[in-house]
Amino acid sequence: MPKIAISVGDVNGIGLEIALRTHHQIIRFCEPLYCAHREVLESASALLDFPLPQDMQCVADFEYPRGGLIEPNCVSAKSGKYSYESFMQGVNLTQSKQCAALVTLPIHKKAWQKAGISFVGHTHALSSICGVDSIMMLGCPSLFIALFTDHIALSQVSACVTQERVKDFLLRFAQGVNLNEPCCVLGLNPHCGDEGIMGSEDKQINAAVSEVNMQLGKKIFFGAYPPDSAFSPFNREKFRYFVSMYHDVGLAPLKALYFEQSINVSLNLPILRTSVDHGVAYDKAYKKGSNISTQSYLNAVQYAANNVLR
Repeated sequence: MPKIAISVGDVNGIGLEIALRTHHQIIRFCEPLYCAHREVLESASALLDFPLPQDMQCVADFEYPRGGLIEPNCVSAKSGKYSYESFMQGVNLTQSKQCAALVTLPIHKKAWQKAGISFVGHTHALSSICGVDSIMMLGCPSLFIALFTDHIALSQVSACVTQERVKDFLLRFAQGVNLNEPCCVLGLNPHCGDEGIMGSEDKQINAAVSEVNMQLGKKIFFGAYPPDSAFSPFNREKFRYFVSMYHDVGLAPLKALYFEQSINVSLNLPILRTSVDHGVAYDKAYKKGSNISTQSYLNAVQYAANNVLR
């Protein structure tokens, strides 16, 4: 079975509960190495009144903070620093081939900022560490969304949509998932700009789609499609993969349809990294009867294990 590094995310959120409750399931298809101190798992176990599985392998090689760590429902520099160090150990284990893949539990971006970490999140950090532009793809076997832009302000998106940049993205995406089926590329403006009446960005997208298909020698990408109708049942019968120019346009329909099933996959990296497709859920952390879904995490670990074994 492949060894998979698990970074535990923000310990004040739901990540540790998810790890504890699913350990007995994921050891059926991988060997998880938890980038955390056993004392942290013991504290979470006590707070949750959930028994700590004795076979959980804790491999933290960074300093355990003095004075305890877990403060439920609290955005803190201490938890931000710990989640970053857990993540970095997971990256190192995967880069050094000690683990075959990295699975990340949710962080809190403000906590990272409080800890003095300059990265916006996991994907931004991985792009910088690996020296490449990572592609964020989210979804499940029924629907995958690749994001042309991800964690940037809406006001900055338009300037990014050029023929050359879209072309480069589509080529990297096709290679990253070994794309051999049709993919729908969304436009940016309402009605894809109505032939320039509402912006010229969609003409750039259309030109990039044509150029990429020519370069690939086959028609893989289709578009630009108007985003308001792209996810109709009819289109979802034709397409399983979509490319969205902007974060919320692509992820709103995905989360409406497959919120508990979808995962986050980082493409175009020298390592395999998957993640849950949800946040820290402070409002549910360490509360009895909160009914936390673990399906996204299970799917993320399964995806990592399946792709390693291929």
